[in-house]
Amino acid sequence: MPDVIAYGGDWNPEQWPEETWEQDVALMREAGVNRVSLGIFSWSLLEPVEGVFEFGWLDRAMDLLAANGIRANLATPTASPPPWFADAYPEALPVDADGRRLYHGSRQAFCPSSPIYKEKALRIAEQVAVRYRDHPALALWHVHNEYGCHNARCYCDASAAAFRAWLRSRYSSLDALNDAWGTAFWSQHYSDWAQILPPRATPSFANPGQLLDFRRFSSDALVELYLAERELLKQITPGVPATTNLMAGAHWDMDCWAFAAELDIVSTDHYLIGARAEPHIDLAFAADYARSLNGGRPWLLMEHSTSAVNWQQPRNLAKAPGELRRNSLAHLARGADGIMFFQWRQSRAGAEKWHSAMLPHAGTDTKIFREVKALGAELAGLAGVAGSRVEADVALLIDHSSVWAQDHPAQPSSELDPVEEAKRWHAALWRAGVTCDLAHPEGDLTGYRLVLVPQLYLVSDAGAANLEEFARRGGVVLVGPYSGIVDECDRVRLGGYPGAWRDLLGVTVEEFFPLAEPIRLASGATGRLWSEAARVTTAKVLDTYASGEPAWTRNEFGDGVAHYLTTLLDDAALAEVIGTVCREAGVEPAADTVPGVEVVRRTRADGGSFLFAINHTGEDAAVTTRDGRTVTVAAGDAVVVPG
Repeated sequence: MPDVIAYGGDWNPEQWPEETWEQDVALMREAGVNRVSLGIFSWSLLEPVEGVFEFGWLDRAMDLLAANGIRANLATPTASPPPWFADAYPEALPVDADGRRLYHGSRQAFCPSSPIYKEKALRIAEQVAVRYRDHPALALWHVHNEYGCHNARCYCDASAAAFRAWLRSRYSSLDALNDAWGTAFWSQHYSDWAQILPPRATPSFANPGQLLDFRRFSSDALVELYLAERELLKQITPGVPATTNLMAGAHWDMDCWAFAAELDIVSTDHYLIGARAEPHIDLAFAADYARSLNGGRPWLLMEHSTSAVNWQQPRNLAKAPGELRRNSLAHLARGADGIMFFQWRQSRAGAEKWHSAMLPHAGTDTKIFREVKALGAELAGLAGVAGSRVEADVALLIDHSSVWAQDHPAQPSSELDPVEEAKRWHAALWRAGVTCDLAHPEGDLTGYRLVLVPQLYLVSDAGAANLEEFARRGGVVLVGPYSGIVDECDRVRLGGYPGAWRDLLGVTVEEFFPLAEPIRLASGATGRLWSEAARVTTAKVLDTYASGEPAWTRNEFGDGVAHYLTTLLDDAALAEVIGTVCREAGVEPAADTVPGVEVVRRTRADGGSFLFAINHTGEDAAVTTRDGRTVTVAAGDAVVVPG
């Protein structure tokens, strides 16, 4: 990305009379907007009748942007096929697990495995690319939009055929597939590939291996669609980067690691969830995840909201004064080189007319527009931040396959939530002032001091060995309960839990004991939801249940150390444990911690840095940095200090 912070949002001129466009662009310039996303949901206007293309309005919009020094993330409008598509090709519409065909009338009404959808999507993408390949406003290809947000899995016959082809590639033989899925149970042994279907509605629990592989296949089908469009765009515009907006940390139906590996720059969308008590910590998790998906490099926040969202929640809360700025600077602090919103002008009609925007229904004399203008001016003054990186000493392991496998309904407890537990551990680090990366279990752990494994039910042999090697080389590890239990096919690792890491942790677990009530530990801490009957082999016990069985253990392994928890500790006790392992690993925060104040540092290649201090409380605060400086942050304010 260029040495400037991209700033703007989705511009949808097709929703408005053309006489408003000049006003839009003039106000964009007033607000400091330098980038817009364009054409995302415009397929039905660009191709109103199959094979008939009308680009005049988009030509004029692109020309207007270029004349005003504003560049475009130009979309391929393939996320929402037009009504004519559904009418002409009903077989390409998605089908749910109960066999119901889902019709046109919202968005993403297509089957990801449909050949006819792929054909028509590539045709409109090619038309857009050829027409605008040399346009001066073109900065980035915005491919599709939020893949899999509403059609992550389709169960139609086309999907069934594609699923079988995917399985043939993965397993080569039916014998291998039957072994992987454990089909000897419940008389599910397959004797012909044609017998295999997507996991449609069944009388009882579906086969866990089948469910897991179908989610993998469905994610891969979306990646395949992206790659088809990306390769077409690369042929026509080889110098223009391409991305698609993931929903990292919020949407778990597609494998973000696999998707991110194919993006020229990672971009993501993030929206606050009203039910969360501390939504700014959830924001930090999503931002850290986006940065990690991009290998630590800067990333692009493609969408967030200026104020309230437009979702099916009991209430969609408006943002308080100053919250728009704090949210934006928090993303910037954690590695974003672009701060963009949905959308520029608030819609007057349609399903998202109550979603806030940069230019609200009430116009320019509003809190929102004043804050939008102020933020644009501030970001222009922070151009030097662009290109800098966030360095982290801690990695937290997360894997979509493990999340999917644990989602099977036949589990020892339905109350264990691996995503929420990962967020809880991340929140403990946030409160301790420690910035962390997220990492895939098979990813490169070199350079980290501490690796956290909150709840990794499924891990491959390669992932298990990777963590062992990290500890053997001198790293510190903390593993949470119900981790290392099954292999990549969701088959139990025999010989005692946590099967993958018995040697690493020096512990053997004989049986799980889900908890109906919290349980007291010898230290005074409490465990909740879960406990395990464990015995140590080489580990030392640091805390126990009243029965004397281990709750927290520490094992020396190679040149490193591995800790294990056999219960879900209460928040305060978890913070104590994470603080202990941080100290043991030599991990320090960027500044002395003040409750509710977020401190993150971005560092430039030339050694310069920017310290972000963001106060999410109603009281003024002062933080002392590692180099002894005191930074004062007013209540609800944020400061950026060059270093």
